[in-house]
Amino acid sequence: MAQIGTQLDTGFFAELDPADRKALTELSRRRRFPAGSTLMLAGQVGTDVMVLVSGRVKVTYLTEDGREAILDFRGPGELLGELAVLDGSPRSNTIQAIEAVDALTMSATEFKTLVASSPTVANTLLQHVIRRSKDSDRKLVEFGASHTLGRVAARLLEMVERFGTVTDVGHVIDLPITQEELAGWTGASREAVAKALHALRESGLITTERRRFTVLDLEGLERRCR
Repeated sequence: MAQIGTQLDTGFFAELDPADRKALTELSRRRRFPAGSTLMLAGQVGTDVMVLVSGRVKVTYLTEDGREAILDFRGPGELLGELAVLDGSPRSNTIQAIEAVDALTMSATEFKTLVASSPTVANTLLQHVIRRSKDSDRKLVEFGASHTLGRVAARLLEMVERFGTVTDVGHVIDLPITQEELAGWTGASREAVAKALHALRESGLITTERRRFTVLDLEGLERRCR
């Protein structure tokens, strides 16, 4: 049985009933991955699912011209790899650790058995899949309707909500993301993202350091999304 030292209070794991969390944990084994590791690879058969215990990962898709498009970042409590396991298709995305990761890993057979035997797990999983689908739809509309600066502002706001820490100077985004990765997440060139960040700095809305962003004016940044 994989023991969890601290209670995970976010993501899919936190939404499960206590009995379901216990069952999932007992069926899992603990695995650790160093930063830069590939946890799951696009095109592979879905042989397992994971729940992140600590560390963050990026979910990516390789475009036809060889560019890395970033679909999402995920952290502790989040479920990974469930769609390929549920529908039997090859994995559509690659998941890579952007920092050291600790995860609970369960085989595809064990996960499907757990879902089939527990209506509460099945319902939580359904809500989880619906939420991600709605988020993907929202971003698709946003990409078609917003300019680069608006999309960059929207991603910064999302990072504040999911990974932000309030300090005396502003909302510090605790996610080690590069400008190139931010470009891949906004569907823009690195040059266009650099110009957008420069404009937001000049407006006094953010400050930037290497792999670190601080939002100084949350309401002002929200206005730039429109």
